Amino acid sequence: MLYIVGLGLADERDITVKGLEAVRASERVYLEGYTSILMVEQERLEEFYGKEVIVAHRETVESSSDEILRDADRVNVSFLVVGDPFGATTHTDLIIRAREKGIPVKTIHNASIMNAVGATGLQLYNFGQTISIVFFTDDWRPDSFYERIKENATLGLHTLCLLDIKVREQTIENLMRDRKIFEPPRYMSVNLAAEQLLEIEDARQEHAYTADTLAVGVSRLGSDDQIIRAGTLAQMRDHDFGKPLHSLVLVGHRLHLLEAEILRENAIDLDSLNQVLKRDYDIGE
Repeated sequence: MLYIVGLGLADERDITVKGLEAVRASERVYLEGYTSILMVEQERLEEFYGKEVIVAHRETVESSSDEILRDADRVNVSFLVVGDPFGATTHTDLIIRAREKGIPVKTIHNASIMNAVGATGLQLYNFGQTISIVFFTDDWRPDSFYERIKENATLGLHTLCLLDIKVREQTIENLMRDRKIFEPPRYMSVNLAAEQLLEIEDARQEHAYTADTLAVGVSRLGSDDQIIRAGTLAQMRDHDFGKPLHSLVLVGHRLHLLEAEILRENAIDLDSLNQVLKRDYDIGE
């Protein structure tokens, strides 16, 4: 059996009882280590699960899946995913490959940013398409997600922005020389995401959003020290959200009074937030 096990958002204790039973019954346990990260070290997982955990990097999952699936028709193998198993298309591909080999697959779900973002006070059924924002480079400044934001904004829906994670990056020189030397991990902050969004709007001038657009920044969602702050996109650029992982929400115009009340509780600056709520949403204090 191949178990695809969601780990939740924060630490080793977020695994479900059903997931923990699957892990402890497995001969090999892999941890997917590139679409997201837990906020604890691998050693804490191993101690809590009572199992050795093998980190599976992108190249392992996408190019060497046969090793992960080895003997899974005869023994139990667990593949651990931060959040929920279906948060990334890679995991769907692994399931397809397993089924092609006649390997039974069982999925064990958990919380992910896609539903836990409701902790911001914004109602899940008022969210539109989710987008991903990647790190700009000197000669690559992608903005394909801009149209999705515009479509959401037209419908008055909120936009969840997933922020880039870079692990096991190689310089061009090391890549060309086939040297397995990797750069330190990088995690996009709310601040940088807001800065890049405003740069794109400045270039396109299509008014999908502005520096005064209401937004919510979150960091380490699901942990004991999570941060949730509401304010303008300009304020998101300057506020300190602390350690990763970060996410950002652009607030749509279909805003309920109850949503506004929770935003007030998490305001970076309450007076300025009330001004935005009155100006853009006709919601008074």
